[in-house]
Amino acid sequence: MAKKMKAAYYEAFGGPDQVKIGELEIPALQEGEVLVRVKAAGVNPVDNAVLAGWLSSKLPMQYPAIPGWDVAGVVEDRGFSSRRFNVGDEVYAYARRPTVQHGTFAEYLVIPESYLAHKPKNLSFEEAAGIPLVGLTAYQSMFDVGQLQAGQTVLILGASGGIGNLGIQLAKWKGATVIGVASQKNHTFMKELGADHTLDYNGTHVGEAVKELFPDGVDLIFDAASGETLQQSLIALKSGGKLVSILNTGENLDKSIDFTYVFVEPNSTELEHLRELAEAGILKVHVSDTYPLDQAVEALNQIASHHTKGKIVVVP
Repeated sequence: MAKKMKAAYYEAFGGPDQVKIGELEIPALQEGEVLVRVKAAGVNPVDNAVLAGWLSSKLPMQYPAIPGWDVAGVVEDRGFSSRRFNVGDEVYAYARRPTVQHGTFAEYLVIPESYLAHKPKNLSFEEAAGIPLVGLTAYQSMFDVGQLQAGQTVLILGASGGIGNLGIQLAKWKGATVIGVASQKNHTFMKELGADHTLDYNGTHVGEAVKELFPDGVDLIFDAASGETLQQSLIALKSGGKLVSILNTGENLDKSIDFTYVFVEPNSTELEHLRELAEAGILKVHVSDTYPLDQAVEALNQIASHHTKGKIVVVP
């Protein structure tokens, strides 16, 4: 008989109130898969976007669907040919699969071992669960696509959120100059993360303020906010500079701009690099709130407020 686990799940698109807490079957282990005991699951704005059906054209859905793409936990069992990790190993992952069904807001997760990386030894499970989606998003946006180099200047929009604050830390590690844009109350936080300059999007024309600091403009705009802030900032992009956005798909942008939209992909090699940076003390994760699994709806409501500093996590 299949074993059961407690999980948050939904059976129709909608808001957080669609999410129920109950028992579901633990999927059977297939070849190349491992069973992970979930110790913490990161919560991200995209969890609500998936729940609302906004990504259904990109990501097919199978019900009942469990939310959550970030996980930190312990390997409990291994399928045939799954030998990269031993039972008892502490791991973390960005667990987005091609079909939305088996998420991380549950006591257990069955996942291909190719998704997993070793958890940073110096971080708690809660801190580690706060890295995968935001860390890989910042890494892939600024380094793989943006080709950010030492000595260059990057403007990060939405710099105090989960993605932006990892972006600041990674850009500083690379040797870039960082301008962070967020509300005034988060400027000290951004400076503590390493931002060289901070700008408030309220009452400030972001592009003009950047041009005052850097008359020649910036090499890279990393957009994790979009909207009016992005439109204002475009005048500050250097000739030959690059714009990377995780929100804007390019429909209202001048075609002459060197632009790429990024939708983060699982990458265990990059997660191992992020682990090394965390263990070296270069990456820090600010966990602002933890919620028990029974309060997954409250966690999704909190992330929907768009006023979360750092990360929130669900703990089964």
